Amino acid sequence: MPSNAFAAGAYAAIQNIGAPKGGMPKVAPASGAEGGFSALLSSAMDRVGDAGAKADAQALAVAGGKANVVDVVTAVAESETALQTLVAVRDRVISAYEEIMRMQI
Repeated sequence: MPSNAFAAGAYAAIQNIGAPKGGMPKVAPASGAEGGFSALLSSAMDRVGDAGAKADAQALAVAGGKANVVDVVTAVAESETALQTLVAVRDRVISAYEEIMRMQI
């Protein structure tokens, strides 16, 4: 698989992380909150997707001879860091949910 197809596939996969088949569910914000936790997560996922798109654009620019390889490495590292952060947050949210479910009422 060519590297630009791999990058495009990775970018597409990032856009769908955690999304159910019908897309992201609409969650009403808590009273008094401007979007609350769901807006925060949505924003974080958008930033991860943007970082992936930037890395993909840099890779295509290098392939076309219009960019420096260092820029691509930097963009890919930023994208990787953003994705790792998102996965770590997801893991913490799942852990917190599981702990809440174990609590006795």
